[in-house]
Amino acid sequence: MRLRRFNRVLLGLAGLVLLAVGGAVLAAGFGLGVPSWWPWSGPADVLLTGAQRRRWRDEGWWWPVVIAVLGVVVLLALAWFVAQFRRGRLAEVLVDTGDGEAAVVRGPALERVLEDDAAAQDGVARAQVSLRGRRTAPTARVRLLLEPYAAPREALAALTDEALHHARTSTGLPSLPAEARLRAVKHHARRVT
Repeated sequence: MRLRRFNRVLLGLAGLVLLAVGGAVLAAGFGLGVPSWWPWSGPADVLLTGAQRRRWRDEGWWWPVVIAVLGVVVLLALAWFVAQFRRGRLAEVLVDTGDGEAAVVRGPALERVLEDDAAAQDGVARAQVSLRGRRTAPTARVRLLLEPYAAPREALAALTDEALHHARTSTGLPSLPAEARLRAVKHHARRVT
C-alpha cells in the first residue's frame, strides 16, 4: 500500500513539474507572456548557449561531479524499479471450501482478525500482523507489544494456541507458519518508598 501511494505521489509530482515546464516553454515558443525570471523569453532563445556549454569543460572537478550525479540518479531509478517487483503484503488467501471450489478471503481482513485475537490475550498491549507468501500457503509476521508484567513464553503460547490456531482452522489452511517478534512496552521503574 505504501509503495502504491509513493508511486502515485512521485508520478503526480513529476507530471506537475513536466506540465509546468512544458507549458512555460510552449508559451515562450509562441511568444506569449512569460515571467521575467524565466530563462527563455522567445522562439529564438536556446536552452544553453555555446559559451554556457563550454564553460565548465576545462575544470578538473566538472566531469567527476557529472558522472557521480548521473550515477546516483541511475541507482535511485534502479532501486525504485526493483521495488516495483517486491511482493508486499498478501492481498488475498484462497480457502478450500471442500466442494472443489475455493473462496477468497481478503488478506487485510484476516490480518485484522489475527491482530484483534492476539491483542485480546492477557499481557498483550498491541499486536501487528502482516501476511506474506503465496495465497495458497501464507505466512504470518506477528509483532507483539507486551505489557511490563507479561511473560513472553505465555504470550507466545497464547498466540500459537489461540490466535494462529483460530485463523488456521477458520480458513482451512493445513498450516500457517508464523514469525513472532516480541517487544515490551517502555515503562519507568516503580519507585519504592
